[in-house]
Amino acid sequence: MEKRVVVIGTGNVATHLTEALLSAGLPVAMLFSRTPRHAAEAGQRFQLPYTSDWSELPSDAGYYIYSVSDTALPEVLERKLAPEAIHLHTAGSIGMDVFGATKPRHGVLYPLQTFSKNKALNFKDVPLFIEASSPEVLGELNQLASLLSTKVRTISTAQRRQLHLAAVYACNFVNHLYAVADELVQDSGLPFEVLIPLINETAAKVSELTPRQAQTGPALRGDQGVMDKHLALLHDHPQFRELYTLLSKSIADKGSSNL
Repeated sequence: MEKRVVVIGTGNVATHLTEALLSAGLPVAMLFSRTPRHAAEAGQRFQLPYTSDWSELPSDAGYYIYSVSDTALPEVLERKLAPEAIHLHTAGSIGMDVFGATKPRHGVLYPLQTFSKNKALNFKDVPLFIEASSPEVLGELNQLASLLSTKVRTISTAQRRQLHLAAVYACNFVNHLYAVADELVQDSGLPFEVLIPLINETAAKVSELTPRQAQTGPALRGDQGVMDKHLALLHDHPQFRELYTLLSKSIADKGSSNL
């Protein structure tokens, strides 16, 4: 595949995607950000042409990948640009109707992973979920995606939206709970690192067991005495206390439904 790629966006996803494109030997024609400083930083990082001026974008690339925030996506897609090219967005919760009539060949390239610019990962292991405006475009998109990852699957917009919701629970909410745990363990004078073996084992278990089978703890056991002690310790953290109560009830309800 020799079609050049333009990457629009320079955030976490765009950074890892650009790196994956280059690693796969795909020609990246230009990087774009509406913020000049971000465009320059990305261009210098990858030693690629960059711009923050729409008029400077090449009009003859084969792929234009829009990896921007959900709120910015409709605005950037309003630009009339290369109608014969394939235009792709990377959002989990936005449908293909956002492309409109000016970009008839379009699709979605959704990577199911958490990305941070300076945290390396193997993009080949990142699941890519694709969708396209036609069988022809889907075939081309599948070829592109397969160069980036060994885990490519075609799904519908409805499936992708549900998957994105599930990912928020499995990743964003879980990471927030790590932050809560960090604050609580430091209240005792201990570092967050003491929790790392527990976190690693918890994550590893669900590769072999279902999440419900892996569930442990006082809420599942119905140990109200332990939970009351925990709630007392959270006296000075009313938000954490409310979160503890809601999560404990959900665990208990799910546990009892399996009895």
